[in-house]
Amino acid sequence: MLIGMMGAGKSCVGRSLQRRTGLDLFDTDDAVAKKFGLSIAEVFKRFGEEKFRRAETEVLQEFSPARAAIVVTGGGTILRQENVDLLQRLGFLVWLDADEETLFGRATRRADRPLLQTENPRARLAALVAERNPLYARAADLRIDTSTMNHDQVADLVLSKVQELLVTR
Repeated sequence: MLIGMMGAGKSCVGRSLQRRTGLDLFDTDDAVAKKFGLSIAEVFKRFGEEKFRRAETEVLQEFSPARAAIVVTGGGTILRQENVDLLQRLGFLVWLDADEETLFGRATRRADRPLLQTENPRARLAALVAERNPLYARAADLRIDTSTMNHDQVADLVLSKVQELLVTR
């Protein structure tokens, strides 16, 4: 289970992990978008963040822990303890993190980040990081700083660290 802020590389690392392992890839944002038949930006615009968060929880509830998979979560998934509990039952939570400058640079490459559609997106990201980092830290089994690595390097490190966790448990 990959958790972390927008721009940390969760989606790209998830695809890299899928190529390396052959496991199914499950992206909660994609599942929510499919559920509404809209992009995430449109879901936020039409229905608001609260309805998006409820749908995110519903999507996680539908996921079966019986089949091994790589789960990529949206950045705010950890805002609901229910979601954290669901994810922890599914497997290891890997927090992909990066320094704020890197997160901002990556997150603003795309103009479809609904939470950054503000007058001051950098300040908004800083506020989100301050709010969410303690939640990621509390939920995660391990943290990987992606600031200076490419997606394949991060995926290799994730696999190595998860293997270490499996050996110690």
